[in-house]
Amino acid sequence: MHEIVTLQLGQRANYLATHFWNLQESYFTYNESEESPVDHDVHFRPGYGADGSETYTPRTVIYDLKGGFGTLRKYNALYELSEDSASGQGLWDGQEVVQKQDPIPQSEYQKSLDQGTSAPQLTSETVRYWSDYNRVFYHPRSIVQLNEYELNSQVMPFEDWNVGEELFNDLDKEHDLLDRDLRPFAEECDQLRAVQLFTTSDDAWGGFTARYIDRLRDEYGKKSVWVWTMEDGTRVQRHKQLKKDTNKAKSLYSISPQSTLYVPVIDIPQKLPRSLQVDRHSEWQTTALLSSALETVTLPSRLRPYHDFEASLAGDGGRHTIFELQSTLNPENSNSGGNDDESPKARTDFDIDFSYDGEQGKTPSIFNQVQVLRGDDAGQSTEPVDGDIGRVRKLRLYNSEPMLQRTADKIRAIEGTAARMLSVDERENLVNGLGEIRESYETGWGSGSEDEDD
Repeated sequence: MHEIVTLQLGQRANYLATHFWNLQESYFTYNESEESPVDHDVHFRPGYGADGSETYTPRTVIYDLKGGFGTLRKYNALYELSEDSASGQGLWDGQEVVQKQDPIPQSEYQKSLDQGTSAPQLTSETVRYWSDYNRVFYHPRSIVQLNEYELNSQVMPFEDWNVGEELFNDLDKEHDLLDRDLRPFAEECDQLRAVQLFTTSDDAWGGFTARYIDRLRDEYGKKSVWVWTMEDGTRVQRHKQLKKDTNKAKSLYSISPQSTLYVPVIDIPQKLPRSLQVDRHSEWQTTALLSSALETVTLPSRLRPYHDFEASLAGDGGRHTIFELQSTLNPENSNSGGNDDESPKARTDFDIDFSYDGEQGKTPSIFNQVQVLRGDDAGQSTEPVDGDIGRVRKLRLYNSEPMLQRTADKIRAIEGTAARMLSVDERENLVNGLGEIRESYETGWGSGSEDEDD
């Protein structure tokens, strides 16, 4: 067994992760004679509820600010008997005055799930929090509310990268977050394969994540660390955008060198196919689109017959860990016909580019590309095939300039913003570090050709 433990850091990341868990739940099969091609034990853990019944919950830790969980309770129907409702007064003998905040009313969708009735159609108006469309039960240990900051606070906004870094350091000093939150899930694993993080890079969660990954590397140095980091694609005022770009620069500098896989994704790209109707003001809808690509590209890591996902990503021996994410919906020509042993052609004509929001210039130099195709295959029979949930195609192009120049261009732009916006004492190390990262992705960097190696 090769398990993956997930960390969810912040409100926007939790919108995306909730879609991820709902999709995993949709693969469940309840017929004992029918084995799913998806190995659910990779992401889910067996256990027991308060009444002794068997449970099956995500192997995840969910962090959010005060007010960010909506109607989701730490103790749900599976574990509510475990909640200590009589906490006692301790050493205080005086009279207590208890003040309670008005509870958030449960959505009709969640009420129908609890009652086992037909659920109403979700809309942008009815989804107020990511928990409003959540379909899975979580273990109480998975729910970690950070009460130091409140969601959407105007007085103490959780926006500055350094604020997130400071919060993690303070909490870790007091509680040892890895020991309290992550280790119980990691020690349940037969063989921990990776830690997967959903986070954001352009706000305070970037700083929180950076310091968290530092601790991960100290404790689990040889384990893979997959980071899906979201960037807000909404157009904002210039001074706010500069702040976000500065935060992204710090995240890129601090997190990407520590990651096995670092994928910055835009939520939501400005350019979308005309056939797509997405409410850009609904985090529920925009992250649903993003999750369709993320779920597809990571699906091989959960398939029983496929155990080579990390090798597909490595490409050049793991030197380059920053990846781009693109997807195409209903491709007319997916390069999927013919012999599966044949190498597919590199693709750059994707419908949706989650990594780059500018105009497409010259064709980028592609060093390593992983194509995962799902759905109908024009080159195969229309009859369904058992286990044909997803097929993986691994592609390596070896030439004299095997780098993604576009990645380097994006890093250069972030580097320029950091040079203008940061103070002198911060600027030198960060700009120099970004420059070193950028150089490894520039066309022509490095000595010799890669075409003689496989």
